[in-house]
Amino acid sequence: MSKDKRVAIVTGSATGLGAAAALMLAGKGWNVVINYTKSLKEAQESEAACQKAGAETLMAQGDVAEDADCKAIVAATMKKWGRVDGLINNAGVSKFNNHANLDGVTKDDFLRIYSVNVIGAYQMIRACAPHMKQQGKGAVVNISSIAGVMGIGSSVPYAASKGALNTMTLSLARALGPEIRINAVCPGFIQSRWLLTGLGEETYNNLKKSQEQTTPLRHAGTPEDMAEVAVWLLEAAGNVTGEVIMVDAGAHLAGAPLKAR
Repeated sequence: MSKDKRVAIVTGSATGLGAAAALMLAGKGWNVVINYTKSLKEAQESEAACQKAGAETLMAQGDVAEDADCKAIVAATMKKWGRVDGLINNAGVSKFNNHANLDGVTKDDFLRIYSVNVIGAYQMIRACAPHMKQQGKGAVVNISSIAGVMGIGSSVPYAASKGALNTMTLSLARALGPEIRINAVCPGFIQSRWLLTGLGEETYNNLKKSQEQTTPLRHAGTPEDMAEVAVWLLEAAGNVTGEVIMVDAGAHLAGAPLKAR
């Protein structure tokens, strides 16, 4: 078992952007921790793909909203490899609701979304930070959303949670340097099962077509597009911290609508 290869924890890496990032890291010589909450079959498929790409892997079930789970994920990583070099906070939840429908979300919706999207990311960083500090080097990438910059997206609680995640990225980049770099990636539209299920097929296809016709780059984003930037920030951007990078084919330049209807 190699303890010389860099190790990354990717939360929510059973599917979508998280799975794409884990596989990309595996192909670049990292060992990876595959985290999931309920999607065991998909997590096993993600793990198999990473192993095929040459990585050693660790499967870690856990809900990042639970501090004990965060600590357990990091403890298992340290037990296996004795190091943690990178963390991608990708786990996230939402509720699809038109922003104008104020009665469509509840206090519990806000609390659940914040508990995963903001508190979960914080708890994972807190669990990793002592080990990264001791190593003298580490990097974190928070997967946010242009919703947190533009006040759009699947719902008000989701947009608000991503805005909070962006602010937290800045705060912790200041607080945890020089050893730890922390940045955020803000995806726009992503071709994904999650978005298709949330929006419905007709709205999803219309939005995808709009992205391909109206954004400056005429492109509807993929999980791999987003993972590419996250992986670059994690492993190569040695002089970059406290950045919030929008990865949306330029949709934000024209205020392209990205919201649940």
